[in-house]
Amino acid sequence: MTFKQATGIFLLMGLVATAAWYWQTQTVRIAPAVTFKTLSGENLALADLQGKPVIVTFWATDCPGCIEEIPHLIQLHQTYSQRGLTIIAVAMHYDPPNHVLEMVKSQKLPYSVTLDPSGELAQAFGNVQLTPTTFLIDPKGHIVMQKVGAFGLSDMKQRLEALS
Repeated sequence: MTFKQATGIFLLMGLVATAAWYWQTQTVRIAPAVTFKTLSGENLALADLQGKPVIVTFWATDCPGCIEEIPHLIQLHQTYSQRGLTIIAVAMHYDPPNHVLEMVKSQKLPYSVTLDPSGELAQAFGNVQLTPTTFLIDPKGHIVMQKVGAFGLSDMKQRLEALS
């Protein structure tokens, strides 16, 4: 290998390492300034929830991963709501409202559920397309976790404990 080739490889590796470092250390995103209208008629503005952790999860009634997460969300609500955690489940625009209402009743969901018929909420969170997609927002209003697919319960608990 010539000196020129070795230098090129070294520079390429440095560029890749720099790009990886930058990707991993980008500034945390601020949660969008949105208001959720829950099925019970309550308006929840993310700005009003600052000072507390918030989980926003986009889901659909026909999504197996979303159904799998429901017991985890219920457990998180039971464990952390007394410490200020708010959980907001956003039903995707294509989910029929009557299906959402039936699921809320049958699963006895204790946390807030909202519809997103226009897709405006999904758009505000970066054009969410896949379910489940879950966001953890810290008390300062920063999105500190975005997970596409079912989240791990123990991982979420560790993250919530770290925010306490």
